[in-house]
Parts: sequence; C-alpha cells; structure tokens
Amino acid sequence: MWIGAPGSLRQIRDGAKTFDRSPDVGVAEFRSLAGGVTTWAPSLITRRYKIAWEAMTPEDANHIDGLARQVAYMGPLVVLDPLASNLLTGRQSRGKGVATQWGYNTSEVTMVAINAPPVSQVAYVTALPASGATEIVWLNPSWYGYPVPGGQPVTWWPYTFSYSPAAPAVEGFYLHWYNSANTLVSSSMQADPSRPLVASPPAGAVFVRPAVRLKATGFYSLGQSVLSLGDASAALLAAVSSLPVGEGSPGFSITGYRNVATPGNGAYRDIGLDLVEVTSSAVG
Repeated sequence: MWIGAPGSLRQIRDGAKTFDRSPDVGVAEFRSLAGGVTTWAPSLITRRYKIAWEAMTPEDANHIDGLARQVAYMGPLVVLDPLASNLLTGRQSRGKGVATQWGYNTSEVTMVAINAPPVSQVAYVTALPASGATEIVWLNPSWYGYPVPGGQPVTWWPYTFSYSPAAPAVEGFYLHWYNSANTLVSSSMQADPSRPLVASPPAGAVFVRPAVRLKATGFYSLGQSVLSLGDASAALLAAVSSLPVGEGSPGFSITGYRNVATPGNGAYRDIGLDLVEVTSSAVG
C-alpha cells in the first residue's frame, strides 16, 4: 500500500492485520403502514477504509503519525491499494455517467449520451485537427491525474478501442505523465491497439492521464477501460469478458487514528487508521 501526499507517497510494506474497504452505501429504508418498502440511495457513495497494523516499523509509523497529525500536509491524502485492479471510477470504467469524466476538444468531439441513467457515453468525432488525430482523456475527479508511485509500472487498456470498428481509427494509446504542479513531464505511447499499454512513470511524475487518440471521424463507444498498477497486461488479456470495475483513487482524510506500543516491544507500534473519501474539503 502507498499512502501520503501527492508526490510524497510512501510504500507501507507491512501487511495490514485488518483492512475493511466497505463503501458507505447509505441506503435508507422506509416502511409504510401497509407494509410496502421504499428505499432511498444517495447519488454519491463514499468509500471508507479501516486499516490496522501490528508491530509496524518505526519508519513507517513515523510517516503515518505525521499524516494523521497533519504535520507537513493538511490536504486530502492519496491511498493506493495494490489489490485495486482498476483505478478508474466505477462508471467511468464502463463508459457511463456524466461527460465531464473525459477531456476532449469540443470543436472536434461531441459526447452523445444514450440509454437510461446512468447513461452510456459515445464519442462523436466530428473533425480532426491539423495533426491528424484528436484526443480523449480519462480524467480523475480529485487530482490533476491518477496518482502514481515512483517506479511502479502502470497498465492502460481502453478495451473497447482494441476491436473493430474502433481499432482502425486508433492512432495510439497514451499515458501522459504530470508533476505536482500540473505540468506535463512526458508521454508514453503505443500504436498497437490490440494489447494494453504498460509504462513506468519518469522521474518527477506524480500523476498520469490515460488517453486515446483517434484519426478518423465517426461514433465510438467509450465502453470498458482499465487503469491499474503494475503490469496487468497478461491478466487483462485473459479476462476480456470480465474486466474489473473501477474502484477509483479519490482523496482521503483521516478521521480516526490509534498509535500504541506493540506489547513486548515498545520500539514497534500497533497502528489503526479510519479514512473517508473526500468529496469536498476545507482546512484551517
């Protein structure tokens, strides 16, 4: 697991004793006098983490302590679970939801919503720039891009664009690497759409923005897509019929913190964290 401020992620190598990743679904139930049941669900389902470690090393414990007490950083934290198989948001990973989950040039691309809510999005490429290809970028709702740990490979596969009729229109799959100041560092590109793109972040990269460039006009369903940590290409190619749903990589705030000496060895610490997904924040 990696946790910390963007650009200052630390890998916690100690395995957690417990890790409850259950989302706060927030569904309320109302029962009428006649016995009928009505349910209500919020439009946003926040994620809550409860994590506990036993006998954590002093170095890792000091890092967690500084984050919990907001010693050097007061904003939302990045928490990356290596077991999360898709860092995209849930609906985004299925090409559904609001069009603002994607970035594109409105003079070249129009998003067309189809079907019932949550709507599916279809990219209608109406014109091409002088470069010959227009770009669609998968955006992160919390950060400049998707947070990445240094040296950790990233796998990007916009599955729908790997097959006809979209594949012949693909100029390339892209991973654009950005620093903490939202400045482009470099880009990784793959022209072959039949397989996932795997690349490692360059020095200074803190965020990544996955993208597709199209070199032909027409309608293209955004469909399924996966952005994952590590080289997941073989697993994705083997699971084309059941690609993982996006789990997201939002900002988190620490709402509960426990730090006690490990019984029998006070040099180590038993650490507990309660975290909640941040949808709006204020510090002071």
